[in-house]
Amino acid sequence: MRVFLTGATGYVGAALARELTARGVQVSALMRSPAKAKGLSGSPIRLVQGDVLDLQALEQGMHSCDAVYHLAAQAGVWSKDPGAFYRVNVEGTRHVLDAALKTGVKRVVITSTGGVMGPSPGKGLVVHETTNPAPALASAYERSKAAAENLAFSYQQKGIEVVVVNPTRIYGPGPLNESNSVTKLADQFRQGKWRIIPGNGESIGNYVYLDDVVQGHILAMEKGMPGERYILGGENASYNQLFNLLRELTGQRQALIPLPLPVMMLFAGWENTMAQILGKKPLIVPEFVRKLSQDWPMSSEKAQTALGYQITPLRQGMRRTLEWLGQGSREQGLGSKRGNFEL
Repeated sequence: MRVFLTGATGYVGAALARELTARGVQVSALMRSPAKAKGLSGSPIRLVQGDVLDLQALEQGMHSCDAVYHLAAQAGVWSKDPGAFYRVNVEGTRHVLDAALKTGVKRVVITSTGGVMGPSPGKGLVVHETTNPAPALASAYERSKAAAENLAFSYQQKGIEVVVVNPTRIYGPGPLNESNSVTKLADQFRQGKWRIIPGNGESIGNYVYLDDVVQGHILAMEKGMPGERYILGGENASYNQLFNLLRELTGQRQALIPLPLPVMMLFAGWENTMAQILGKKPLIVPEFVRKLSQDWPMSSEKAQTALGYQITPLRQGMRRTLEWLGQGSREQGLGSKRGNFEL
């Protein structure tokens, strides 16, 4: 089998590319520049330079491929260019699917986000793929990903089998950047540098180990029903539960200061204003603070039942992640960069 990947130089995409090549799959991947593809050097992956707005590069990369994994995206909750979210995530998806049509590729797995599902509609209620038919989405990123999903499914009528996967809050070995901010938080906690807890610590999120997300993509390609989407999640946990687990696994006992949501909103507003003036990514933005007032428990039952998707327990996955962090991740060039946290 031969597949084409967009986003192969990103956090999830690079791990997926490595796993596919290990399984003997021929991988062709899109790269924006050779510098971006350093992590794939020495691999048998065929690299094509371009981006998702470059139809010619997409067609070149898809030539003779059987299927496409589309992971490339403008991620995060802030950008110096707000229009980039729509341009990359929606129009980029259109270009990918148009290229698939032109080259005869029949099956495309598209990576979206669990954020498009919306928060829990009520205390104790877990979110499934159909829980919130029209959720209010907090950020331009989430709105663009929802629009990209709708666009992608419209290509079913043109003969392309489209399957969408929706990872939740991913953690695990990899660059400590915006896409891997949960691991970034764990790294700062183990070093005694993390000192706050959002709100009262009771807000719930869903945390998924990177390897599970990679396997979920492959299962979606193999078994996913066209026109369906699948939450690729892990365990639901409150911030208090997450930090208690980190205390237990790291032995760190630093006190955490509860940061009330109004204070966080004030700080986020300041960060956002400075970002607009200075052009630097804010540490936190108002959209994220608003999410803290909601619970985001999610269920992967559909993926487990239909695809055979399996979940790594949070304790086990976080222990592996901390062990990896302790083995010199910074010496491997994976240190933290300033960027907003998406927890």
